[in-house]
Amino acid sequence: QVQLVESGGGSVQAGGSLRVSCQASGFSISSGCMGWFRQAPGKEREGIADIKDDDIPIYGDSVKCRFTISKDNTKNTLYLQMDSLKPEDTGMYYCAARRGPCYFISRRASMYNYWGQGTQVTVSP
Repeated sequence: QVQLVESGGGSVQAGGSLRVSCQASGFSISSGCMGWFRQAPGKEREGIADIKDDDIPIYGDSVKCRFTISKDNTKNTLYLQMDSLKPEDTGMYYCAARRGPCYFISRRASMYNYWGQGTQVTVSP
């Protein structure tokens, strides 16, 4: 049974930082496909970043150079380090996973079949 549990969300002022985590069970993230998504009220779910079984990170333009996706294989945990946060980064952040091989287009929600419950990130002006 695959489970994804996010943590680390919270409220910060613009310019601040947060690191959200996704602890996975039921498969190894080192050989799987992992991604971060976010969704604001009334908006479509947006692909932020993913990292596949080739360990090459892919970022959306809105977060490139500010966010960093990484894995700790010993802890089977995915991370998203968020720096220089902006109010428009506010939303529910979701961890997503799919077993490899990862032959699909990056940052597409429909490509993932396992999801966490999300963790809220709020950035005030």
